[in-house]
Amino acid sequence: MTELAPWITFRPEIKVLDCTIRDGGLINDSQFDDNFVRAVYRTCLEAGIDYMEIGYKNSKREFPKEKYGPWRHCDEEDMRRIVGENDTPMKLSAMADAGGKSDWKTDILPKEDSVLDMIRVACYVHQIPEAVEMIKDAHAKGYETTCNIMAISTAQDAEIDQALEEVIKTPASTIVIVDSFGALYSEQIRNLVLKYKKAGEATGKEVGIHAHNNQQLAFANTIEAIIHGANRIDATMAGMGRGAGNCPMELLLGFLRNPKFRIRPIWKLLEDHFVKLNETLEWGALPQFIITGQLNQHPRSAMAARAGDKKNLYSEFFDKCVSDV
Repeated sequence: MTELAPWITFRPEIKVLDCTIRDGGLINDSQFDDNFVRAVYRTCLEAGIDYMEIGYKNSKREFPKEKYGPWRHCDEEDMRRIVGENDTPMKLSAMADAGGKSDWKTDILPKEDSVLDMIRVACYVHQIPEAVEMIKDAHAKGYETTCNIMAISTAQDAEIDQALEEVIKTPASTIVIVDSFGALYSEQIRNLVLKYKKAGEATGKEVGIHAHNNQQLAFANTIEAIIHGANRIDATMAGMGRGAGNCPMELLLGFLRNPKFRIRPIWKLLEDHFVKLNETLEWGALPQFIITGQLNQHPRSAMAARAGDKKNLYSEFFDKCVSDV
């Protein structure tokens, strides 16, 4: 019997989230101007994308407005300046970090007072207790919620299992696999998707994927996650994001085959805004980011190296990273 070709069809349950402004803001302290944010917003609408993550809902004490742009805090007046009332089919999201980075009890308003539709709670495994409280708080305020467990490549299996056991008790609709260091390979992605699906099936939770591109595997790993049942997919325009960046939206939409998605608006956005942007902001699978990805290390050292006067001394950076293992 001839094998079928599922890659020429599409799965309507899949929802796509654009996190260009949120993850890309980690490159420039969220200092995107209104014209750029508005261009990304309009492109997401024209492309048929399901969610746009417009930034972080993080603390002004930890991230003062004197240094960080408005998309690190997502105040209502700033968001509405871009989206109005967002009277569109696309939902708006913001991310709130656990670990004292977000004043979530006060800064996340009731849904009826906000243009946001979803709060994505990001945490490390040791921050699960606070994340659970944050999810419950956002849900009680009327938001759709997710739990994004970061740096999952560094967590032990027992820690992941315990974290999932706690998260499945919450009202979060989705649990997102976050390969923060761009360290994971396809087999590991498959195992994690299956683990998350099994944990969440009793409460109907979806599995999401947020990949980083240190080893140029963000797109491949996203495909792998989709094949094994992940239905909530993150991507960014031109793959822009912290360090090596993320799964490129223009690749993802081409793979999904869903006719509701339109790629041409993305190419127009890249032509009009990203060519110039790439002259001043740097991201991609550059040598230092490859090295930290291969060693399963946080990219902060790679980012510092790229910003210094030794950015082309790759072997010296490699030796330092290896000595730190």
